[in-house]
Amino acid sequence: MGAAALQKQFETVLCLRVRPAPERVRTGIPELDAGTALGAGGLPRGCLTEIFGSASSGRTSLLVSALAAATAREEVCALVDAEDMFDPVSAAAAGVSLERLLWVRCGHHAEHALKAADLLVHGGGFGLVALDLGDTPLETARRISLASWFRLRRAVENTPTVLVAVARQSNAKTCASLVLECACDRVTWSGGTPLLRGMRVRVARRKPVREITACFHAAALE
Repeated sequence: MGAAALQKQFETVLCLRVRPAPERVRTGIPELDAGTALGAGGLPRGCLTEIFGSASSGRTSLLVSALAAATAREEVCALVDAEDMFDPVSAAAAGVSLERLLWVRCGHHAEHALKAADLLVHGGGFGLVALDLGDTPLETARRISLASWFRLRRAVENTPTVLVAVARQSNAKTCASLVLECACDRVTWSGGTPLLRGMRVRVARRKPVREITACFHAAALE
């Protein structure tokens, strides 16, 4: 084989096909969608996004807003609720169209929740699939293998679905394309008898590695 032919073959083997940038969809939170906190202004389709934070950190507010934005786009969504903590009344008040939301209750079984999310993503037809492990015990969440997260990542690739996992700590690690950490920055009270009016939420992008922070206000429902 000649040197030119060998060089061409070598270049062909090393040629990497660049994956096009994923389409981004809005979360419904202007402070996040207008900036670059999420990376080009939204949650990526065909990717796993992880949102984590402690209780009352704003992680649920961010998830509910994303569901409301997706159902407003007339997309069918699915919420896999590992600990049966979803409140449909509050979600509807926040703008989620319950007619376009499939609520899967998993009765405190994280493994069942992972399996359900995998089946839903493979089944297709959903604009957004959310896996809520926010109230799953930390020890249980830590026992979820990276292989399980890898299967979810592979399942959602090359699909138009936004896959979101919510938890108290980051579990998906390298399997997530976008990792966001939520934290309560400030709580707002009002009235003679203190009433919770809302809180300022700080969202820090932990992956990709260049950290970017944005804030939004989560109002308490009347």
